[in-house]
Amino acid sequence: MSGGPARVALVGPAHPYKGGGARHTTELAHRLRALGHPTVIESWRAQYPSALYPGQQTIADPEGEPYPDTRHGLAWYRPDGWWRTGRRLADEADLVVLTLFSPVQVPAYLGVVAGVRSRRAGTRVVALCHNVLPHERGAVDVSLTRALLRRVDGVVAHSPDQALLAEGLRGPGRSRPVVARMPPHLPETGGARPPAPGERRHLLFLGIVRPYKGVDVLVRALADGAPRDVALTVAGEFWEGPGELSELAAELGVADRVRFREGYVPAADLPALFAEADAVVLPYRTATASQNVWLAHEHGVPVVATRAGTLADHVRDGVDGLLCAPGDVGDLARALKEFYAPGEPERLRAGVRPVDAGPYWTAYTGRLLEA
Repeated sequence: MSGGPARVALVGPAHPYKGGGARHTTELAHRLRALGHPTVIESWRAQYPSALYPGQQTIADPEGEPYPDTRHGLAWYRPDGWWRTGRRLADEADLVVLTLFSPVQVPAYLGVVAGVRSRRAGTRVVALCHNVLPHERGAVDVSLTRALLRRVDGVVAHSPDQALLAEGLRGPGRSRPVVARMPPHLPETGGARPPAPGERRHLLFLGIVRPYKGVDVLVRALADGAPRDVALTVAGEFWEGPGELSELAAELGVADRVRFREGYVPAADLPALFAEADAVVLPYRTATASQNVWLAHEHGVPVVATRAGTLADHVRDGVDGLLCAPGDVGDLARALKEFYAPGEPERLRAGVRPVDAGPYWTAYTGRLLEA
Protein backbone atom coordinates (compact mmCIF):
# COMPACT_ATOMS: atom_id res chain seq x y z
CA MET A 1 0.00 0.00 0.00
CA SER A 2 1.18 3.52 -0.71
CA GLY A 3 0.02 7.09 -0.37
CA GLY A 4 0.02 7.37 3.40
CA PRO A 5 -0.65 5.32 6.53
CA ALA A 6 -2.82 2.24 6.19
CA ARG A 7 -5.24 1.19 8.90
CA VAL A 8 -4.37 -2.45 9.57
CA ALA A 9 -6.24 -5.20 11.43
CA LEU A 10 -4.31 -8.36 12.25
CA VAL A 11 -6.56 -11.36 12.89
CA GLY A 12 -4.64 -13.94 14.87
CA PRO A 13 -3.39 -15.16 18.23
CA ALA A 14 -2.00 -12.83 20.89
CA HIS A 15 -1.39 -13.17 24.63
CA PRO A 16 -2.61 -15.14 26.58
CA TYR A 17 -2.02 -17.58 23.70
CA LYS A 18 1.51 -18.91 23.81
CA GLY A 19 4.29 -19.59 21.39
CA GLY A 20 5.71 -18.15 18.22
CA GLY A 21 2.39 -17.40 16.54
CA ALA A 22 1.22 -15.07 19.30
CA ARG A 23 4.65 -13.45 19.55
CA HIS A 24 4.76 -12.88 15.78
CA THR A 25 1.31 -11.29 15.61
CA THR A 26 2.11 -9.04 18.56
CA GLU A 27 5.53 -7.98 17.28
CA LEU A 28 4.09 -7.30 13.83
CA ALA A 29 1.48 -5.00 15.37
CA HIS A 30 4.13 -3.08 17.31
CA ARG A 31 6.29 -2.72 14.18
CA LEU A 32 3.42 -1.52 11.98
CA ARG A 33 2.37 1.06 14.55
CA ALA A 34 5.96 2.28 14.84
CA LEU A 35 5.91 2.84 11.07
CA GLY A 36 2.84 5.06 11.45
CA HIS A 37 0.12 2.56 10.49
CA PRO A 38 -2.77 2.49 13.00
CA THR A 39 -3.06 -1.20 13.89
CA VAL A 40 -5.37 -3.42 15.93
CA ILE A 41 -5.19 -7.12 16.76
CA GLU A 42 -8.43 -9.08 16.51
CA SER A 43 -7.61 -12.14 18.58
CA TRP A 44 -9.35 -15.16 20.05
CA ARG A 45 -11.02 -16.03 23.26
CA ALA A 46 -11.27 -19.65 22.04
CA GLN A 47 -9.08 -20.51 19.04
CA TYR A 48 -9.24 -24.32 18.78
CA PRO A 49 -11.35 -27.09 20.26
CA SER A 50 -9.23 -28.80 22.91
CA ALA A 51 -9.65 -32.12 21.10
CA LEU A 52 -7.71 -30.71 18.13
CA TYR A 53 -4.92 -29.19 20.22
CA PRO A 54 -4.05 -31.46 23.11
CA GLY A 55 -1.34 -29.19 24.49
CA GLN A 56 -1.44 -26.08 26.64
CA GLN A 57 -3.02 -23.25 24.65
CA THR A 58 -2.54 -20.26 26.96
CA ILE A 59 -0.04 -18.97 29.51
CA ALA A 60 -0.30 -16.60 32.46
CA ASP A 61 2.75 -14.40 31.82
CA PRO A 62 3.31 -12.69 28.46
CA GLU A 63 6.52 -13.57 26.58
CA GLY A 64 6.96 -10.03 25.28
CA GLU A 65 5.33 -6.63 25.52
CA PRO A 66 1.56 -7.10 24.97
CA TYR A 67 -0.02 -4.97 22.27
CA PRO A 68 -2.48 -2.49 23.83
CA ASP A 69 -5.10 -2.46 21.04
CA THR A 70 -5.95 -6.16 21.21
CA ARG A 71 -9.49 -7.51 21.26
CA HIS A 72 -10.41 -11.08 22.15
CA GLY A 73 -13.81 -11.55 20.52
CA LEU A 74 -13.40 -14.52 18.16
CA ALA A 75 -14.40 -18.03 19.18
CA TRP A 76 -14.33 -21.18 17.09
CA TYR A 77 -17.86 -22.06 18.28
CA ARG A 78 -19.50 -18.70 17.38
CA PRO A 79 -19.91 -18.42 13.55
CA ASP A 80 -22.15 -15.40 13.97
CA GLY A 81 -19.25 -13.57 15.57
CA TRP A 82 -16.96 -14.28 12.60
CA TRP A 83 -19.24 -12.42 10.16
CA ARG A 84 -19.90 -9.53 12.55
CA THR A 85 -16.17 -9.13 13.11
CA GLY A 86 -15.59 -8.92 9.36
CA ARG A 87 -18.26 -6.24 8.92
CA ARG A 88 -16.76 -4.16 11.72
CA LEU A 89 -13.22 -4.51 10.37
CA ALA A 90 -14.37 -3.39 6.92
CA ASP A 91 -15.36 -0.07 8.50
CA GLU A 92 -12.23 0.21 10.67
CA ALA A 93 -9.39 -1.01 8.42
CA ASP A 94 -7.92 -0.56 4.96
CA LEU A 95 -6.11 -3.91 5.24
CA VAL A 96 -7.23 -7.05 7.09
CA VAL A 97 -4.48 -9.64 7.59
CA LEU A 98 -5.58 -13.21 8.39
CA THR A 99 -2.68 -15.05 10.04
CA LEU A 100 -3.00 -18.67 8.93
CA PHE A 101 -1.37 -21.37 11.06
CA SER A 102 -3.79 -24.25 10.59
CA PRO A 103 -6.80 -25.17 8.42
CA VAL A 104 -8.77 -25.34 11.67
CA GLN A 105 -8.88 -21.53 11.49
CA VAL A 106 -10.25 -21.44 7.93
CA PRO A 107 -14.00 -21.64 8.65
CA ALA A 108 -13.73 -18.63 10.96
CA TYR A 109 -11.61 -16.76 8.42
CA LEU A 110 -14.11 -17.46 5.66
CA GLY A 111 -16.75 -15.92 7.92
CA VAL A 112 -14.58 -12.85 8.47
CA VAL A 113 -14.00 -12.51 4.70
CA ALA A 114 -17.75 -12.75 4.05
CA GLY A 115 -18.38 -10.03 6.61
CA VAL A 116 -15.77 -7.74 5.06
CA ARG A 117 -17.18 -8.27 1.57
CA SER A 118 -20.72 -7.55 2.73
CA ARG A 119 -19.79 -3.96 3.50
CA ARG A 120 -18.38 -3.26 -0.01
CA ALA A 121 -15.95 -0.84 1.63
CA GLY A 122 -12.89 -1.56 -0.53
CA THR A 123 -10.99 -3.13 2.37
CA ARG A 124 -8.31 -5.53 1.16
CA VAL A 125 -7.91 -8.95 2.80
CA VAL A 126 -4.55 -10.74 2.82
CA ALA A 127 -3.78 -14.26 4.07
CA LEU A 128 -0.44 -14.36 5.90
CA CYS A 129 0.52 -18.03 5.71
CA HIS A 130 2.79 -19.31 8.45
CA ASN A 131 1.95 -22.74 7.06
CA VAL A 132 0.13 -22.95 3.75
CA LEU A 133 -0.69 -26.58 4.61
CA PRO A 134 0.14 -28.57 7.75
CA HIS A 135 3.22 -30.77 7.84
CA GLU A 136 0.91 -33.67 8.75
CA ARG A 137 -2.23 -33.23 6.66
CA GLY A 138 -5.81 -34.21 7.32
CA ALA A 139 -8.45 -35.20 4.78
CA VAL A 140 -9.98 -31.74 4.30
CA ASP A 141 -6.93 -29.52 4.80
CA VAL A 142 -6.30 -28.90 1.09
CA SER A 143 -9.92 -28.05 0.26
CA LEU A 144 -10.26 -25.71 3.24
CA THR A 145 -7.06 -23.84 2.48
CA ARG A 146 -7.90 -23.61 -1.22
CA ALA A 147 -11.28 -22.09 -0.34
CA LEU A 148 -9.63 -19.36 1.72
CA LEU A 149 -6.77 -18.55 -0.65
CA ARG A 150 -9.19 -18.13 -3.56
CA ARG A 151 -11.29 -15.59 -1.65
CA VAL A 152 -8.61 -13.21 -0.40
CA ASP A 153 -7.03 -10.33 -2.32
CA GLY A 154 -3.44 -11.34 -1.62
CA VAL A 155 -1.29 -14.03 -0.06
CA VAL A 156 2.01 -13.73 1.82
CA ALA A 157 4.22 -16.80 2.36
CA HIS A 158 7.50 -17.18 4.21
CA SER A 159 9.53 -18.99 1.54
CA PRO A 160 9.52 -19.50 -2.23
CA ASP A 161 8.45 -23.12 -1.79
CA GLN A 162 5.50 -22.10 0.33
CA ALA A 163 4.58 -19.35 -2.14
CA LEU A 164 4.58 -21.90 -4.98
CA LEU A 165 2.30 -24.20 -2.97
CA ALA A 166 -0.05 -21.30 -2.26
CA GLU A 167 -0.06 -20.29 -5.92
CA GLY A 168 -1.19 -23.77 -6.93
CA LEU A 169 -4.05 -23.69 -4.44
CA ARG A 170 -5.00 -20.14 -5.39
CA GLY A 171 -5.46 -21.05 -9.04
CA PRO A 172 -5.07 -19.02 -12.24
CA GLY A 173 -6.17 -15.44 -12.75
CA ARG A 174 -5.28 -14.25 -9.24
CA SER A 175 -2.33 -12.26 -7.95
CA ARG A 176 0.76 -14.31 -7.21
CA PRO A 177 1.72 -14.85 -3.58
CA VAL A 178 4.34 -12.52 -2.15
CA VAL A 179 7.40 -13.98 -0.39
CA ALA A 180 8.31 -12.26 2.88
CA ARG A 181 11.09 -13.92 4.87
CA MET A 182 10.10 -14.67 8.44
CA PRO A 183 11.61 -12.07 10.83
CA PRO A 184 12.82 -12.77 14.38
CA HIS A 185 10.18 -12.60 17.10
CA LEU A 186 11.94 -14.03 20.12
CA PRO A 187 10.54 -14.32 23.66
CA GLU A 188 11.91 -12.05 26.34
CA THR A 189 14.02 -14.36 28.51
CA GLY A 190 16.07 -11.91 30.55
CA GLY A 191 19.14 -12.55 28.42
CA ALA A 192 21.74 -15.27 28.12
CA ARG A 193 23.63 -16.56 31.12
CA PRO A 194 27.40 -16.03 31.00
CA PRO A 195 28.79 -19.25 29.52
CA ALA A 196 30.80 -21.55 31.76
CA PRO A 197 34.14 -22.64 30.26
CA GLY A 198 34.50 -26.06 28.69
CA GLU A 199 32.02 -28.53 27.25
CA ARG A 200 28.72 -29.58 28.78
CA ARG A 201 28.51 -32.92 26.89
CA HIS A 202 24.85 -32.18 26.47
CA LEU A 203 22.53 -31.53 23.50
CA LEU A 204 19.09 -29.89 23.47
CA PHE A 205 15.99 -30.27 21.34
CA LEU A 206 13.38 -27.60 22.09
CA GLY A 207 9.81 -27.29 20.81
CA ILE A 208 6.60 -29.19 20.23
CA VAL A 209 7.48 -32.82 19.59
CA ARG A 210 5.72 -34.01 16.44
CA PRO A 211 6.76 -36.63 13.85
CA TYR A 212 7.84 -34.11 11.21
CA LYS A 213 10.39 -32.63 13.62
CA GLY A 214 12.46 -35.82 13.50
CA VAL A 215 13.24 -36.35 17.18
CA ASP A 216 13.29 -40.10 16.51
CA VAL A 217 16.03 -39.45 13.93
CA LEU A 218 17.96 -37.53 16.59
CA VAL A 219 17.66 -40.35 19.14
CA ARG A 220 18.99 -42.83 16.56
CA ALA A 221 21.82 -40.48 15.62
CA LEU A 222 22.71 -40.00 19.27
CA ALA A 223 23.19 -43.76 19.53
CA ASP A 224 25.18 -43.94 16.29
CA GLY A 225 27.32 -40.82 16.19
CA ALA A 226 27.65 -38.91 19.45
CA PRO A 227 30.27 -39.88 22.05
CA ARG A 228 28.89 -42.18 24.72
CA ASP A 229 29.16 -39.55 27.45
CA VAL A 230 26.96 -37.06 25.57
CA ALA A 231 23.34 -36.75 26.76
CA LEU A 232 20.22 -35.23 25.19
CA THR A 233 17.33 -33.26 26.66
CA VAL A 234 14.07 -33.20 24.68
CA ALA A 235 12.10 -30.25 26.06
CA GLY A 236 8.58 -29.34 25.00
CA GLU A 237 5.02 -30.52 24.58
CA PHE A 238 4.67 -34.04 23.23
CA TRP A 239 1.85 -34.25 20.71
CA GLU A 240 1.28 -37.94 21.39
CA GLY A 241 3.25 -38.44 24.61
CA PRO A 242 6.88 -39.56 24.98
CA GLY A 243 6.10 -43.30 25.03
CA GLU A 244 7.39 -44.22 21.56
CA LEU A 245 10.54 -42.15 21.88
CA SER A 246 11.22 -43.56 25.33
CA GLU A 247 10.87 -47.08 23.98
CA LEU A 248 13.16 -46.25 21.07
CA ALA A 249 15.83 -44.88 23.41
CA ALA A 250 15.65 -48.05 25.50
CA GLU A 251 15.83 -50.26 22.40
CA LEU A 252 18.95 -48.41 21.21
CA GLY A 253 20.61 -48.55 24.61
CA VAL A 254 20.60 -44.78 25.23
CA ALA A 255 17.71 -44.48 27.70
CA ASP A 256 20.13 -43.31 30.40
CA ARG A 257 21.33 -40.54 28.06
CA VAL A 258 17.94 -39.13 26.99
CA ARG A 259 15.88 -36.93 29.31
CA PHE A 260 12.33 -35.90 28.46
CA ARG A 261 11.20 -32.58 29.89
CA GLU A 262 7.48 -32.65 29.13
CA GLY A 263 5.36 -29.52 28.91
CA TYR A 264 5.57 -26.04 27.48
CA VAL A 265 8.83 -24.31 28.37
CA PRO A 266 8.14 -20.77 29.63
CA ALA A 267 10.49 -18.02 28.59
CA ALA A 268 11.92 -17.66 32.10
CA ASP A 269 13.22 -21.26 31.98
CA LEU A 270 15.01 -20.94 28.63
CA PRO A 271 18.32 -19.42 29.79
CA ALA A 272 18.99 -22.35 32.13
CA LEU A 273 18.20 -24.90 29.40
CA PHE A 274 20.50 -23.20 26.91
CA ALA A 275 23.27 -22.83 29.51
CA GLU A 276 23.33 -26.62 29.93
CA ALA A 277 23.73 -27.31 26.20
CA ASP A 278 26.71 -27.47 23.86
CA ALA A 279 24.32 -27.25 20.90
CA VAL A 280 20.66 -27.10 19.98
CA VAL A 281 19.77 -29.84 17.50
CA LEU A 282 16.94 -29.30 14.99
CA PRO A 283 16.49 -32.66 13.20
CA TYR A 284 13.40 -31.63 11.20
CA ARG A 285 12.25 -33.82 8.33
CA THR A 286 10.33 -30.85 6.90
CA ALA A 287 10.07 -27.20 7.93
CA THR A 288 8.69 -23.88 6.80
CA ALA A 289 10.31 -21.38 9.17
CA SER A 290 11.53 -21.64 12.76
CA GLN A 291 12.75 -19.21 15.39
CA ASN A 292 14.86 -21.77 17.20
CA VAL A 293 18.12 -21.11 15.36
CA TRP A 294 17.90 -17.43 16.27
CA LEU A 295 16.75 -18.28 19.79
CA ALA A 296 19.77 -20.54 20.35
CA HIS A 297 22.13 -17.93 18.93
CA GLU A 298 20.55 -15.29 21.17
CA HIS A 299 21.79 -17.42 24.08
CA GLY A 300 25.23 -18.05 22.59
CA VAL A 301 24.59 -21.66 21.59
CA PRO A 302 25.53 -23.17 18.20
CA VAL A 303 23.00 -25.19 16.20
CA VAL A 304 23.09 -28.53 14.41
CA ALA A 305 20.22 -28.47 11.92
CA THR A 306 18.95 -30.16 8.81
CA ARG A 307 18.59 -28.35 5.50
CA ALA A 308 14.79 -28.48 5.78
CA GLY A 309 12.83 -25.35 4.93
CA THR A 310 14.58 -22.15 5.92
CA LEU A 311 16.64 -23.62 8.78
CA ALA A 312 19.83 -23.65 6.71
CA ASP A 313 19.41 -19.95 5.89
CA HIS A 314 20.26 -19.03 9.47
CA VAL A 315 23.10 -21.46 10.22
CA ARG A 316 26.58 -20.67 8.88
CA ASP A 317 27.83 -24.21 8.33
CA GLY A 318 31.14 -24.67 10.12
CA VAL A 319 30.99 -21.18 11.69
CA ASP A 320 28.09 -21.14 14.21
CA GLY A 321 26.71 -24.63 13.63
CA LEU A 322 26.62 -27.63 11.34
CA LEU A 323 24.14 -28.73 8.67
CA CYS A 324 23.01 -32.17 7.54
CA ALA A 325 20.40 -33.81 5.32
CA PRO A 326 16.80 -34.07 6.62
CA GLY A 327 15.52 -37.50 7.59
CA ASP A 328 19.00 -39.04 7.34
CA VAL A 329 20.17 -40.78 10.54
CA GLY A 330 23.63 -41.40 9.14
CA ASP A 331 24.23 -37.79 8.13
CA LEU A 332 22.99 -36.43 11.45
CA ALA A 333 25.21 -38.95 13.25
CA ARG A 334 28.11 -37.70 11.13
CA ALA A 335 27.33 -34.09 12.12
CA LEU A 336 27.19 -34.97 15.83
CA LYS A 337 30.50 -36.81 15.58
CA GLU A 338 32.07 -33.81 13.83
CA PHE A 339 30.60 -31.45 16.39
CA TYR A 340 32.35 -33.28 19.22
CA ALA A 341 35.75 -33.35 17.57
CA PRO A 342 38.34 -31.97 20.04
CA GLY A 343 37.86 -28.23 20.52
CA GLU A 344 34.98 -28.00 18.03
CA PRO A 345 32.13 -27.14 20.46
CA GLU A 346 34.05 -24.16 21.80
CA ARG A 347 35.13 -23.04 18.32
CA LEU A 348 31.54 -23.06 17.03
CA ARG A 349 30.29 -21.35 20.17
CA ALA A 350 32.80 -18.55 19.56
CA GLY A 351 31.28 -18.02 16.09
CA VAL A 352 27.74 -17.43 17.34
CA ARG A 353 26.28 -13.93 16.99
CA PRO A 354 22.77 -12.72 17.93
CA VAL A 355 20.56 -11.82 15.00
CA ASP A 356 19.94 -8.17 14.08
CA ALA A 357 16.14 -8.14 13.82
CA GLY A 358 15.72 -4.65 12.37
CA PRO A 359 16.51 -5.31 8.69
CA TYR A 360 14.33 -8.42 8.68
CA TRP A 361 11.34 -6.49 9.98
CA THR A 362 11.86 -3.58 7.59
CA ALA A 363 11.74 -5.94 4.62
CA TYR A 364 8.88 -7.98 6.07
CA THR A 365 6.48 -5.15 6.80
CA GLY A 366 7.20 -3.66 3.40
CA ARG A 367 6.32 -6.87 1.60
CA LEU A 368 3.16 -7.33 3.67
CA LEU A 369 1.89 -3.84 2.91
CA GLU A 370 2.62 -4.35 -0.80
CA ALA A 371 0.56 -7.54 -0.88
